[in-house]
Amino acid sequence: MASMLLGIPPRQIALFKSLIESYDNLVTIRTEDPHNHRMRLYYAPESAAEVEELIDSLTGEFSLSRLA
Repeated sequence: MASMLLGIPPRQIALFKSLIESYDNLVTIRTEDPHNHRMRLYYAPESAAEVEELIDSLTGEFSLSRLA
């Protein structure tokens, strides 16, 4: 299982989660640190390119920061 840790502004979390979850079975999202608004995305290693492309396309719109 591969993962990616993202920071996201609190006001954007619900919309971001809704959008990501609309990609059936691509990622599973867990809140890793609710106080600092960090979310971890888990995905299959063979989906890494697709996940990277999706996150890259959403980074500006959602003010995402990759933390790990």
